[in-house]
Amino acid sequence: MKLFTFKFIFLFALILVFGCKKETATVSKEITSVTNKVKHAKGFSIHKYNGYSVINVVNPWPNATKKYTYILKEKNGIVPDSLHQFTTIAVPVKSIVVTSTTHIPSLEMLEVEKTLVGFPNLNYISSEKVRSLIEQGKVKELGQNQDLNTEVIIDLNPDIFIGYGIDNKNPTLDNLEKSGIKIMLNGDWNEQTPLGKAEWIKFFGVLYGKEKQADSIFKSIEKEYVNTVHLARTVKNKPTVLAGDIFEGNWYLPKGSSWGSQLIKEAGGQYLWAETNGTGSLALSFEAVFEIAKDADFWITSGQFATVKEMQKANPHYNQFTAFRNKKVYSFSNKKGKTGGNLYYELAPNRPDLVLKDLVWIFHPELLPNYKPYFFEQIQ
Repeated sequence: MKLFTFKFIFLFALILVFGCKKETATVSKEITSVTNKVKHAKGFSIHKYNGYSVINVVNPWPNATKKYTYILKEKNGIVPDSLHQFTTIAVPVKSIVVTSTTHIPSLEMLEVEKTLVGFPNLNYISSEKVRSLIEQGKVKELGQNQDLNTEVIIDLNPDIFIGYGIDNKNPTLDNLEKSGIKIMLNGDWNEQTPLGKAEWIKFFGVLYGKEKQADSIFKSIEKEYVNTVHLARTVKNKPTVLAGDIFEGNWYLPKGSSWGSQLIKEAGGQYLWAETNGTGSLALSFEAVFEIAKDADFWITSGQFATVKEMQKANPHYNQFTAFRNKKVYSFSNKKGKTGGNLYYELAPNRPDLVLKDLVWIFHPELLPNYKPYFFEQIQ
């Protein structure tokens, strides 16, 4: 979960459900001769050379105007003079700070979670392995992303600090970089396809010299995802689907090209706002949603609510929807870590294969008769 204000967290959930050097220049002619190791993600590329790799991050936030180049230098590697202007990180790294819970699963899957030394707002982390490290005092609290404890970070002096941005201004990261901290931006949250988000494990794989392992993990996720897509394409009837719910007076739900909309479609559902343009969220009135979705077959909520009673208390008019009356409302809100962090926010972007299977199980349970859902459950 991106650790912004609660409102941003809520909008980010909707999207889910359904320092740094200046602008990159052309590095050298030789770089174009090396194949990019990234297939689905649009926000970064990896070019590997003898003794070093080049990572370009090109879209760390919506409408970003800067591009970032990082050089990952192996032991005894020789980096060309033409690349010395860019941030250079010695790899494999031995200590790391990450700033989003979506980074945690990559560390765990690569079996390097013990290198994590700091994180902002530790309570958000759900991973049992990382929670154990926190309880042992091996991962330090860094405050909030918008108000990081720079003194603690400088004292930790991690080999690399993985940050993210929401716009072209990030004075905290700029100050950390001026203090000698190596900064890299990660834009996994801004990817617009399920497999694009998951492929950011390769970003971490290069940092740890585990490119082959990261590639193998991703290929496994990709295979499971594609096989499930093919399975869902066999269905003839596609149930109608409503998404989201009301927050601060507006009903927020995914736009037609969003991550959530794509997942519903590939799970064999008919998302009722699939034809809208954009990848963010729509903000509609209750009346506008009710007019279109009052008889929707299924309702996938944003994760605000864990029970029917909570939903009725928040808005008694929810019971006017057919899906609500038929108990076809599903949520991931009950899958929480020891300190209340939501597992979906942390793991779902990294494991779209599990999210897709959950949705297929909801819409077409006959296709996965023995499947036990990982994130979603029927609201009781």
